[in-house]
Amino acid sequence: MRLIILITGIILSTISYGQTSLKEINLNSGKYIVGFKHYTAIDSTRIYRIHNEFNNQYINRPIPISIWYPATIDNNNSKQLSVLNYLEILKGEEEWKNLPNDFLLDWFPYLWNTPENKAHLPEKVVAFSNSTFLDGKFPVVVYAPSYQASSIENFALFEYLASNGFVVISSPSRGTNSRWLEGGTTKDMETQSRDVEFLLKEIHKYENIDLDRIALMGFSFGGLSNAITVMKHKNVSAIVSLDGTERYNYAVLEKSPFFKLDKFNIPYIHFAQKEIPKEVLTSDKIPAELNYKFQLYDSLKYSNVYSYKFHDLTHSYFSSFGVLFANRDKRQDKSDYKIMASYNLLCKHTLQFLSATLKNEKKASDFIENKPNENGFSEALISKKMKKSIKTEFTYKDFNDLAFNQDYQGLIPLYKRTIAKHPNLQLQEGILNTLGLRLSFNYKKIEQGVNVFLLALHLYPKSANLYDSLAEAYLYNKDFKNAIFNYKKSLELNPENQNAIDRLKQLKE
Repeated sequence: MRLIILITGIILSTISYGQTSLKEINLNSGKYIVGFKHYTAIDSTRIYRIHNEFNNQYINRPIPISIWYPATIDNNNSKQLSVLNYLEILKGEEEWKNLPNDFLLDWFPYLWNTPENKAHLPEKVVAFSNSTFLDGKFPVVVYAPSYQASSIENFALFEYLASNGFVVISSPSRGTNSRWLEGGTTKDMETQSRDVEFLLKEIHKYENIDLDRIALMGFSFGGLSNAITVMKHKNVSAIVSLDGTERYNYAVLEKSPFFKLDKFNIPYIHFAQKEIPKEVLTSDKIPAELNYKFQLYDSLKYSNVYSYKFHDLTHSYFSSFGVLFANRDKRQDKSDYKIMASYNLLCKHTLQFLSATLKNEKKASDFIENKPNENGFSEALISKKMKKSIKTEFTYKDFNDLAFNQDYQGLIPLYKRTIAKHPNLQLQEGILNTLGLRLSFNYKKIEQGVNVFLLALHLYPKSANLYDSLAEAYLYNKDFKNAIFNYKKSLELNPENQNAIDRLKQLKE
């Protein structure tokens, strides 16, 4: 467990203070105004104890949620936020909501009270509070933070993505029953994975989120939690790992009861830190294999996998907090200028990958497939390796899993997206007919059954039997008008359909 804690946040004996700013990171926003809101939802399936409550009672698990989105603003009510506003959210998530702001930089061990860090507090950020979701449907990125970190730890990246037409939603990294994790155990990973799953349900509350375009993204321990989450969920389309711990502690992943590599079959990109110098490996007792071993990358067969190494970034600087507030390790860290420039490139590469996988933008796809020098970057700055997935047969069962996960809604668009990726997919008429009837004769699933028949008729528009079955579904639902219409359609295709003849006679009487 010590390994994860070292990788997540080494306490350095040789430090210097960094001087950075949001302006110097120089992330030029996209075309959208960025809205932001923060609120707390409740997971009634789990219990939790707040660290600084005096009654020591267990309550239903609170899930603080931060969300960034393309927005419109009201000049009278919307307010451009500052770094301090984000840190006030951090106070609440750290369960010190009543802590005076003057104590912020003294209270938390990763926010050193230096003149350089104080200078960040009044800096204006891109996002606006009290703003309205822009009309439209936007892809969503569900974010898992690093070990015991805040939902807003990577706010500059989140704002950048939102300004380019993505929604980003995040919640803090918390232990199973309290604020504290156990030390990077499989139990900790499963707890954070359940929080990610909670967010995957929460996004259904937003009509402006496109539920067919979902990616997971995580930093450090959050990358490990996301890796197990995608093995449980078929409705995720891509995964981004910001120096994720799945690279450093694969054994934690393997211990999960949900661990199943063949379920990890979506595009995956991992951005890794620079090589750790021998001096640091020795003094901090870090295994040398961390510089070259990547068991998950080597093991994945059914994903397109991309692995980048940023040669000017150590682990802490894969987050906005790290770039702005973390002390510098003089043994290995590059200059502030190089750190900010590489963080800028990290954000841009993340945007390109998400635009390629969630928006299907050809220019972005080309960018991700190219070598770094083909995109204009020296390999002294960024190096890359990649491998393509082994093609596997995509079956009716796989499609039904996708349909089930979206409650059999939007099946025709789902089929069109799926057949584009898996052109050999075959959905047999008889299987769809049986599924439609099974659902339709369950009074709680009649709508879903009708949706299956509509997909089946999209594929087999001249099937008298499908029209007859759809009519049966409507009849069972006492929707006589649609029942009559579809029995007649069935008879047009098969005038000898005795069931339709008998049913129409009964309905006429």
